[in-house]
Amino acid sequence: MKIIRAYILREILIPFFLSLFVLTCVFLLGNLIQLANLVVNKGVSLNVVGKVFLLYVPVLIGYTLPLACLTSVILTFSRFSADNEILALRANGIHLFRLLSPLLLLGIIISFASVLLNDRIIPYAHHEQRTLLKNLGVSNPAAMLEAGIFIKSFDNRRLFIHKIEGNRLYNVTVFEPQPNGPTRTIIAKRGEFTPVPGTSQIKLKLMDGTSDEPDLKEGGTFYKLNFDQFFLTLDFSKKQEKIEKKPKSMTLRELRAESDELDKLFIDSAPLKTEYHRKISWSFASLFFIILGFPLAVITHRRERSVNFVLAIVCAVIYYVVSIGCEALSIKSVLPPAFLMWIPNLLAFITAMYFNLKCAY
Repeated sequence: MKIIRAYILREILIPFFLSLFVLTCVFLLGNLIQLANLVVNKGVSLNVVGKVFLLYVPVLIGYTLPLACLTSVILTFSRFSADNEILALRANGIHLFRLLSPLLLLGIIISFASVLLNDRIIPYAHHEQRTLLKNLGVSNPAAMLEAGIFIKSFDNRRLFIHKIEGNRLYNVTVFEPQPNGPTRTIIAKRGEFTPVPGTSQIKLKLMDGTSDEPDLKEGGTFYKLNFDQFFLTLDFSKKQEKIEKKPKSMTLRELRAESDELDKLFIDSAPLKTEYHRKISWSFASLFFIILGFPLAVITHRRERSVNFVLAIVCAVIYYVVSIGCEALSIKSVLPPAFLMWIPNLLAFITAMYFNLKCAY
């Protein structure tokens, strides 16, 4: 039996690493297009873009690792079934459940490695990526701009740009909320950014537009001012001092400490608790996917192999959809996060046990 276990592990490792590589590359393609746009159209250096690209890898592996486990098990045991190796083992009195032992060992190892990945590596990569992108706005502000959305990178100002061509901006609107009065609005047909050397400030040059200016005689009211050129100073310094960590950028210890602190202040900490339990539950998704992949490969061996991949995709989609739904309910405090975030794994385990019993008898 020791020889059979070693044989199974040896045969499954190559499909596992191949699946992990292919799936991660596929997920990276969407981000690669966005990063290529920063280089080609925004003039961002390849060094910065390369760092951001590398930081995407561990974040995406957190999603592709369970999929790679499911795919590799299905590929390996589909081949065993097609070559009648499963039939030969059963004919020699080896129960199918005994073949699960090396898979369980592999799943446990990957799951504990995933705990480290979700607790340390992914939060670090996520935070460093945000830091790089935030700091990129100082050296190349236009690189961080996107047409058609509200830009909130500047204190007390909101920018909306309809069209961007290189460093040229078209149909720019700047909103400045006032503490005691209506929002000041500046509208310009054209604009461009100019960094201030040696500082974290940039100059926004607006051309051919109008500005709401406060009326000194009547407080709280504005009058329209037409201009050919208008300059605004935008400051990134406060953004650079400290970039606050989002829940996804926190370790398990940080999430626990922050959650306890909010509870003491009677502030809702559901998002932090949700992320805490999500990190742990997703870490063990690989184990449940391995247990699920084994019977799916065995019971479909007489059909075309494409059926196995369809089943794998369907199972993965259902798992992640349920997980996202549970995460949304957990954030709204519908039920305790410790319960909701484990529902996908519980469903995967029940489904896996059902199919395992079906193929065993």
